[in-house]
Amino acid sequence: MAQRVTLRKRNPYNTTSNRRRVVKTPGGKLVYHHIKKLASAPKCGDCGVALPGIPALRPRQYATISKRQKSVSRAYGGSRCGDCVKSRIVRAFLVEEAKIVKKVVKAQ
Repeated sequence: MAQRVTLRKRNPYNTTSNRRRVVKTPGGKLVYHHIKKLASAPKCGDCGVALPGIPALRPRQYATISKRQKSVSRAYGGSRCGDCVKSRIVRAFLVEEAKIVKKVVKAQ
């Protein structure tokens, strides 16, 4: 007959925050190891793609890593992907060009 395994936390329900794995100790006992929730990668605010170069951690773990690991050295580094930043720059440039054209047409 299999050995009984008792819970190590007070939460008895099978929730995502209470996942556990049976592990055999060096002494031969079976115990539960509680498993932490999986982290999702930070996403681009415009297109929703996972940001490359930034680790996928649980929210509190971002406080413990350095600033250079939380962002990329670029405008909108830790919040937008490179393609979206490029499209923003192109859009702003075209808007400025349109303003200049409008001003020239009005002057003539």
